[in-house]
Amino acid sequence: MPRILVIDDQNPVRTAIALALQAKGFDVVGAESGQSGLTKFEQSRFDVVIADLFMPGIDGVTFIKALRKRNPGIPVIAMSGVLLGPTGHTALDQLQTISELSDVVCLQKPFRPKELLQAVAAALAAGASSTADSAAVMSQPQT
Repeated sequence: MPRILVIDDQNPVRTAIALALQAKGFDVVGAESGQSGLTKFEQSRFDVVIADLFMPGIDGVTFIKALRKRNPGIPVIAMSGVLLGPTGHTALDQLQTISELSDVVCLQKPFRPKELLQAVAAALAAGASSTADSAAVMSQPQT
């Protein structure tokens, strides 16, 4: 079963996500900050990372960029419940404008377990196709 790292500074949110994923058989490790998440990521192997965008210390965007420097193909789910003014846009809408984060799966808080599982499935599928693309490029003959 895939191993998932969940980073959120709010313990009840982190716990709820972990319980929902564990109920479906996922192996889940939680971290309370971006720095703690980076440390845990360096100490173990994960198939998907779920990160809140707004955390004290290292924010989610900075965390995801640092994570991608360590492992460019790691599937990431970014989550946020923050609205940006009266426009109705969220912090997640801004991710698509950052080229190195355009493939991040977005999950708007609050969400239901079904939406969480759909995001995990999308992230795993994106990670699998990214791995297949890398393998195809590496197997092409050099000219």
